[in-house]
Amino acid sequence: MAHLSADVFAGSFMSHSGEVSPSTPKLQLHLSIPIPSRDSTYYIADGNTVLLVENTLFKVHRSTLTKDASTFDSMFSLDSDLRSSSHVSGNSTVTTVGPEGENDDNPIRLQGDTADQFRALLWALYSLPHELSVALTPEANPLQLFNLARISHKYEFRSIEAWSLNALTQIYTRPMHPPSNKEVDGPTLEQLTELASLCEQRDLLEAATQRWRRRIASGKDISLAINVAERLNLRALLGRAYYAMLLQGREVWDADGHLTRAQIIRLLSGHYTLGRLWERLPNEPPPFIHSPRCMGAAVVRCNQTWAGLWKSMMDMGRQGVLLQYPDVEGKLMLAESMLKTLMERDMPTPGLLEAMPWCKEQTLMATAGKIRDIQESLVDYFVDV
Repeated sequence: MAHLSADVFAGSFMSHSGEVSPSTPKLQLHLSIPIPSRDSTYYIADGNTVLLVENTLFKVHRSTLTKDASTFDSMFSLDSDLRSSSHVSGNSTVTTVGPEGENDDNPIRLQGDTADQFRALLWALYSLPHELSVALTPEANPLQLFNLARISHKYEFRSIEAWSLNALTQIYTRPMHPPSNKEVDGPTLEQLTELASLCEQRDLLEAATQRWRRRIASGKDISLAINVAERLNLRALLGRAYYAMLLQGREVWDADGHLTRAQIIRLLSGHYTLGRLWERLPNEPPPFIHSPRCMGAAVVRCNQTWAGLWKSMMDMGRQGVLLQYPDVEGKLMLAESMLKTLMERDMPTPGLLEAMPWCKEQTLMATAGKIRDIQESLVDYFVDV
């Protein structure tokens, strides 16, 4: 990086005795001013437009940037009418500066973009078909596609945006793709989630959410998931993250430096409301539709049997020493497992299943439905009241 320097002279300095010392040496003030450098690939000799992104100069063709009805089309239309000139009187000559983008001294400045993002856009605009096809293979560069999707969304290259998002989705839904927080040479999971939400790409957002769920299940980045989900209003992910943090316990909440006071209050609220739910559940068996063969008095008997069986399973959940008090999901899944065992092994169950011979499968579906309902509404239990 080059630097420019300037000398600042001290006219006089006071000596220790209070007298002016004319012999005090001059001071040199070094100003560090980076000089833009030309991009090694996309400073094209016969290009007709110079753009400055961060500290990199790109020289490309205006006709290329106006493809896909992008915002560059309107930008260049406005720019063609702008001129700036400076006049100096006396013996100085008049210097006229042409439109922005005409040369390195007066480039079009793109604010808020990175050189890598703009380079990714030019890669998509200038590459040959066989070069672009690499993005749809395991050799694709996730970070390049991420940068491309972000900048093409900003400047409204609609077809390029759709293509890059589709390529990213293929990468992150590929079975062998490593489910880590920071993919190799790729964006972080937070960046990927933000992009999917910004571009409203459901499949990519679902792929990112599944990665969050795996990390949350392993106890990693739970508070980060809470903050990302709150910022992007991802309710399903937010409920799962809050629930996982709830089961970590108060000591972990207090030690975590990323949780706000409001978030801790929501965790306390979740602990209370889920605990109350668990207290009610034994007396609230989930309803189910009876088998057509279950009629008349058999329906009454079936309902009574189901209520007793449900309460018994809930009581077993209360005795589960490995499950925490507010872990309603875990206790319901334990109950579902016990119910499956009773049915699959055809165990003798006097007073439990013998009185409901035609509705066993319906009760299992009702239990699974109850678990699903609670999972889908988890975020509603963590309300700051």
